[in-house]
Amino acid sequence: MEFYSPNGLERPVRLSEKTRAFAYDSLHYRYGLDTRRTPSVSLDDVEGFDKLSQIEKHDLAIERIAREAPLRICEGERISGAATLGDAINHVIPATYAGNAIIPSISHLTIDFETVMIKGITGIRMDAEDALEKYRGTEREPFARSCVSCLDSFETWHSRYLEALGGRPGYEDNLRNLRRVPMYPAETFYEAVQSIWFTFAFVRLCGNWPGIGRLDLLLGGYLKADLESGRITLDEAREILAHFFIKGCEWICGGNYVSGDAQHYQNIVLCGTGPDGNEVANEVTMLVLDILEELGISDFPTTVRLGRDTDEKLLCRVAEVMRYGGGTLAVYNEDLIIESLTGYGYDLGEARSFANDGCWEVQVPGATDFIYFPFDSLQILQKRTLKGYDGSVDFPDFESLYAGFRSDLEDYVVSMCNSCRDDCFYPDKPGGSLIWKPQAPCTVVSLFERGCIENGLSYHEGGPVYRIRSPHIGGLADTADSLYAIKKAVYDDKKLTLAEFLRILRNNWEGEEPLRRYMMHRYVYYGNDNDEADGIAARILSDLADICAGLDGICGYMFPPGVSTFGRQLEWSPHRLASPHGRKAGEVLAANCSPTPGTDLRGATSIIRSYCKADLRRMVTGAALDIRLMPGDVKGEDGLDALCSLMEGFVRLGGFFMQIDVADPALLKEAQKHPDEYETLSVRVSGWNARFVTLSREWQDMVISQNGGGTDAL
Repeated sequence: MEFYSPNGLERPVRLSEKTRAFAYDSLHYRYGLDTRRTPSVSLDDVEGFDKLSQIEKHDLAIERIAREAPLRICEGERISGAATLGDAINHVIPATYAGNAIIPSISHLTIDFETVMIKGITGIRMDAEDALEKYRGTEREPFARSCVSCLDSFETWHSRYLEALGGRPGYEDNLRNLRRVPMYPAETFYEAVQSIWFTFAFVRLCGNWPGIGRLDLLLGGYLKADLESGRITLDEAREILAHFFIKGCEWICGGNYVSGDAQHYQNIVLCGTGPDGNEVANEVTMLVLDILEELGISDFPTTVRLGRDTDEKLLCRVAEVMRYGGGTLAVYNEDLIIESLTGYGYDLGEARSFANDGCWEVQVPGATDFIYFPFDSLQILQKRTLKGYDGSVDFPDFESLYAGFRSDLEDYVVSMCNSCRDDCFYPDKPGGSLIWKPQAPCTVVSLFERGCIENGLSYHEGGPVYRIRSPHIGGLADTADSLYAIKKAVYDDKKLTLAEFLRILRNNWEGEEPLRRYMMHRYVYYGNDNDEADGIAARILSDLADICAGLDGICGYMFPPGVSTFGRQLEWSPHRLASPHGRKAGEVLAANCSPTPGTDLRGATSIIRSYCKADLRRMVTGAALDIRLMPGDVKGEDGLDALCSLMEGFVRLGGFFMQIDVADPALLKEAQKHPDEYETLSVRVSGWNARFVTLSREWQDMVISQNGGGTDAL
């Protein structure tokens, strides 16, 4: 039984045949297709449903999901619990009335598994009951009551699994664990894995898409104690943990899902400094890398926290797994990120605890309400600053042009901030707490976010410790290149006037092919270690940071910036005009902080140098860089050394977050022609991985284009 490697590398075999067979079935849609068979539960029989409050409808939905959702016990599974309602895959609470979903669900958060493992659901219930007494008779009582109701539903679902496992031969260990966890604190590694999984599965069953966070930090102490006492061996621990990863493939369904079938935000973070300042990497870290290497599971995109003091052996192990391709591993520069978070105002211990939001945006796990606002800076330049190229603008020099763009950028970001004001308002009395307007109920995730129960406020109504709304700039390279092209051709080289240039762009370069090609190839754009071009990109990010700093907190939220596209360059492309750096209207251009496709001529090292010239500490929620390599670039010991050097350079130069994928464009084109032969071929898309054949043709073509510059990348 083989597990596909896009680069032809032979995967090692460490796991048992039973576990490998379980993985093969899961990766080939067996359980995902089973999930699709039951989309949701129905609330049509509830009398007077329309007269109920939103939170009453929510609690009824969660109670019925817990009572009626199908149970699934996979053959030979070592841990139990499954999110078996198909509509949860569609990002809604899978309960309907009159055929329609009634309440949306939550993503872009990492929930507080640590408290579940330490206190158990019974401990969380005590907190919820105390809160109910505290807030009885106040406007916060309905949420506190909802917390207790949802914990009742959790226990209902848990009891159903105990009953289903009882007396079933071969599942005695599953039953023994579930009798304790997650209701009570975990005492062993096996119980800890089961506790995290069962909690995660319930939250997903209710339609939410939480991240996992720092798995080795959560589990490392349990495994260490078990190994020292002789309760478990590393091989046994690897088998148990592998089942966690295999169960996480339960929503794989095959088919075409536009942006792929694995975009469920169940990301994992490994290594790095713990809240106490000590290195986290441990036996669990190595087991996770073993499992990813052997099974090629891409449904838990995993980011490794690296720093200047990262052990060389660990770095080499990360490179060994990374070069299998599939984009399964990415890297954070934790030195810069911790400095970024403390500079922004986070306590050092909280900053050290950072993980992601289930994608790659940085947050404090289990304590953060996070939403980001993506926007296309290229359209701001084209349609606002340059007025759609209608000929009505005239900037006498580059500085006045840039000042116009900066002003338009500020206006746009201020409008985002103003839109957040609708969520809350300040009381009439000075010094009073913010008053939060009612939002869609989200009690299930609120149970597992610090601050919600104790404050009597839900996840989206001011409950969590940190509340973040983050403007994320897109089109960075295209905007910087456009400004640079105008600067050089109009103001420096005086090849043509601004009015002439804008007329040519308005006509989409028609009849000006020599000039278009001149603009594409004459100048050295962002991504090639050109200080002048890179400096414009850095200047844009610095100005964005200044703008956000001036708005921080005034709308009830922290307002830190970031950089991302998450594939939106595809949806933005029909609305973009021709670009000064030689691109025609409608072209699909740069992703995240990466160069415009085709402009990166000097390899990955130059791309990283260009990216790191900005002060990325000020992009507090993240700034993603995509690096595409060819299999030959990472072949053999020399390739492994080069990959390690690339990561070391990224850290040393001050990078933030880097996604490295190893893929041959020729192989991707072959997969387009013969999708049945490449069902498990995974590629990194942005903050998630996707099986390539489940992407739409447009997305596939975009990924192929982004991978086209891999030759001589190192």
